[in-house]
Amino acid sequence: MTTEFILNNKTIRTSLSPGMSLLDFIRYEQYLSGTKIGCREGDCGACTILIGEPVNGGMRYKSMTSCVTPLGNARNKHVVTIEGVNFDERLNPVQQAMVDNGGTQCGFCTVGFVVSFVGYCLTAEKPDVEGAVSAIDGNICRCTGYKSIERAAADITVMLEGKDLENPIPWLTEAGFLPEYFNGIADRLRKMEQPKKPVNGRVVVGGGTDLYVQRHDDMLEEEIALIFDRQELNSIHMKGNSVVMGASATATDMMESDIMKGIFPNLYAHMKLISSTPIRNMGTVGGNIVNASPIGDLTAWLLALGTVITLKAPDGNTRSMPLKDFFLDYKVLNKKEDEIVHSFSFPIPDKDMRFNFEKVCKRTYLDIASVNSAVQMKVEDGIITHFCMSAGGVGPTPRILPETAAFLIGKQPGTALLTEAADIIASEISPISDVRGSSDYKRLLLRQLFFAHFLELFPELINPKELV
Repeated sequence: MTTEFILNNKTIRTSLSPGMSLLDFIRYEQYLSGTKIGCREGDCGACTILIGEPVNGGMRYKSMTSCVTPLGNARNKHVVTIEGVNFDERLNPVQQAMVDNGGTQCGFCTVGFVVSFVGYCLTAEKPDVEGAVSAIDGNICRCTGYKSIERAAADITVMLEGKDLENPIPWLTEAGFLPEYFNGIADRLRKMEQPKKPVNGRVVVGGGTDLYVQRHDDMLEEEIALIFDRQELNSIHMKGNSVVMGASATATDMMESDIMKGIFPNLYAHMKLISSTPIRNMGTVGGNIVNASPIGDLTAWLLALGTVITLKAPDGNTRSMPLKDFFLDYKVLNKKEDEIVHSFSFPIPDKDMRFNFEKVCKRTYLDIASVNSAVQMKVEDGIITHFCMSAGGVGPTPRILPETAAFLIGKQPGTALLTEAADIIASEISPISDVRGSSDYKRLLLRQLFFAHFLELFPELINPKELV
């Protein structure tokens, strides 16, 4: 299979394995050494690139970590490395802001920060400091302490005042942020031959954020089926009284969906707890679920919503089940080897239903949870009429807590009730001690997250001092 795309200003046609990591192709096949090899786990951001594709007559760019991106996922897209935003005789404004504010010391991470900032410049967002800093949440610097980089972010925001939000590329090239060649990329991509049909393979790959961490060396030789760009798996839409998400919809798709925004008032804050901007741009909902991690963040979300998962066989037949029945044991799924995860659906909550997601980890962003939890509940006339709480990191599989729900429903929320319910929660879980915390610590965390759900959703009904 030939993979065709544009790398900076160069059209690439390669028959190399689509399972090769994009980072290795950039460095070892194209000799562009600005993109650095750091963790090879999508964690440090030193290998950050931008990937753009035509959308609604223009281009949309997203930052991604190239170490866990399959080469095949670049097909018919524009890949931008640090070399692609350089000018011959001067620094671009992002680079200059980093210099002016002392935003670099050893320099190894700097290219990733610059590329992430350029990605922010290319968004349709109204410039503000919070957004600029958020764009670098996937980049780690061991030297500067970040404050100098945050000052650079503030300077960049000022320089972006007046940016054309509907069509930013011409404005950015005119203002000297981007080389002129960016203006012709959309037309060049539209002229590329589109793939005629999906290529089947033994290993199904979505965004690559899990497989390329676990099996980086193997993926080069694998026969892979790339599903990241399959349109039938990408959408988030309403069907009847349900929300349906395709398995290849990403966490960013969830974060930006008008449907999801309408249902979840705190969507942005909750989704910010899930990984980082580049990984949210790549990581798929289906991949997060089929990973079968006991602490998958999106798994916790979907379990609390009463989600149904649909699987699809090669002959086109589908079967569905409650998501809670999909996890049989640690890393054991109710899934046949040749089935793929096709979609997820959950009932549209009524206006009185409330949702909350909580997570505890060693750092705020881009970290695996020690314990996570989501809840959907309703209180009517002071009585709990619906309660569904998920818990991750407290057993071999992610789970919901039916005994706790049965105890709470029909009762009036209060400190005494929550304290008693916490004892029931403790009987429903079986955490083990590992690198993320002892068994006792995880029990304590879930207890506190349970309290946090009520304090967040019904602060007027609970006295936090009485829970201490």
